[in-house]
Amino acid sequence: MIGRVFSPFFGFCVTPRAAWFITAGMGERTLASYTCSLDDAQGAALEMYLQEHGFEMRQVPYARFGGKRDKVNVVFYESGKLVMQGKGTREFVEFVLEPEILKEARLGYEVELNPEMTVARIGVDESGKGDFFGPLCIAGVYVNESVCRVLVEAGVRDSKRISSDKRIAALAEAIRKASGCVWSVVPVGPESYNRLYGKMGNVNRLLAWGHARVIENLLEKGAAMNPAPVRAISDQFAATKATVEKALLAKGRELELVQRHKAESDLAVAAASILARHEFVTRLVALSGEMGVELPRGAGKTVDVAAAVLFEKYGEVGLDQACKLHFRNAARAMGRESSTAPRGSRSTPPANSTSPTRATIACRCSTATGRSCASTAAPARRAASSVTRTMCGWTSRGGSMSASSATAA
Repeated sequence: MIGRVFSPFFGFCVTPRAAWFITAGMGERTLASYTCSLDDAQGAALEMYLQEHGFEMRQVPYARFGGKRDKVNVVFYESGKLVMQGKGTREFVEFVLEPEILKEARLGYEVELNPEMTVARIGVDESGKGDFFGPLCIAGVYVNESVCRVLVEAGVRDSKRISSDKRIAALAEAIRKASGCVWSVVPVGPESYNRLYGKMGNVNRLLAWGHARVIENLLEKGAAMNPAPVRAISDQFAATKATVEKALLAKGRELELVQRHKAESDLAVAAASILARHEFVTRLVALSGEMGVELPRGAGKTVDVAAAVLFEKYGEVGLDQACKLHFRNAARAMGRESSTAPRGSRSTPPANSTSPTRATIACRCSTATGRSCASTAAPARRAASSVTRTMCGWTSRGGSMSASSATAA
């Protein structure tokens, strides 16, 4: 089974994840770590095995037990997660964990266990929907079997299970560089979001519009996706998939659309969630610097404090530039009892306040040569006159391993 190994990502009761490194000068792949989940009975059986076979048992924070022997270190956490590390990991998995504890072989059989993994498809996900500050970012990623293998070895998984922004950034880079992977990101800035929400009156319709644009962007790349995707998968955010289907253009309607709960368990959607989150975090940090106020994530009490500071400095104009105005946080910041202020109404900024201007901002304008450029944007209240802002100011970025394109809003 050596050489066919690939960590699954597809909803098994036991969900292993493997990490590999190349043995210098030999081209041989060695299993460096392995992670899976065990139930209580399996955990007890493993603990007994370690005790009976000379493992040095030790206490580990948040773990039920840990054991070390020769070239493998084993830790079983209270959460049910089992982690094995060291050069002896592969031997332990194949000759102890699978036959003695799991009672089944998984390492190397992932394709057979989950044929869906080989299907060429598009995954779509978003970030920022539940955050008062910052944009809504929708991303789409095309994968095929070879791309899946690369992404899982890189450790790609649902972004909600990754707490480190640094790790998200590293995974986003791995996704963009993966050979054969094609991606697109559509960030909708706060001002554009507020205009779209005012027109659509519904978050689900706005999401459907964004998902449809991402799918259409990817389908425009045509030959870069080989083989062609047979379906597009996303999390279910509306009662039926008809909401997205209505927003699709002709090309998109030829594709099977799948919406399901916990769609992030699919690798394509997980990759999209990472790109979307990375875009959101990057833009939120930049927006904080632009506004001169640290803008936290979410919609809790710390957000209310920051919103009050922002409103004090810039009035509702500032909120429109940085926030999603239909959130209750906006009403609280403005001292209104209702969260639904009349659309188009603007409070006068407090005396001595200055509405921020959008200074020179860096836009990663990737080309086939991989170069980047800077774009200077006019003041924040400028009219949306350029072609890139005809769709209410959204920006689209996307690419494949060989080329990508970008515009700046």
